[in-house]
Amino acid sequence: MELLGLRTTIYPTDDLVASVKYFNELLGIEPYFDEPFYVGYNVGGYELGIDPNSDTADGTQSYWGVTDAVAAARELLASGAEIVSEVNDTGGGIKVAQFRLPDGNHFGIIENPHFKLS
Repeated sequence: MELLGLRTTIYPTDDLVASVKYFNELLGIEPYFDEPFYVGYNVGGYELGIDPNSDTADGTQSYWGVTDAVAAARELLASGAEIVSEVNDTGGGIKVAQFRLPDGNHFGIIENPHFKLS
């Protein structure tokens, strides 16, 4: 599997309003996507997301870029990883999935045909 580099980091939150206020001030920018189910910032071409539906106990989630999420998922499963969340099309051709590696760490992948560095 060829990793294309880190693409996205998602921060879970129990208080979306407070988290958005914090990141607006910290980053000095407004989110490009702001909905009750997800808020996304473009930070130097990378995604910083806030997810009120993720469990804060799971911590921050990072996603590595891949050219084919389905093929990468097969490779991860063959290597002994377990599925945390199946490959899911989140819209616009963007596909994500999360796995638990044999050592217990989470490993996310993202296929994003729109990704371009600033």
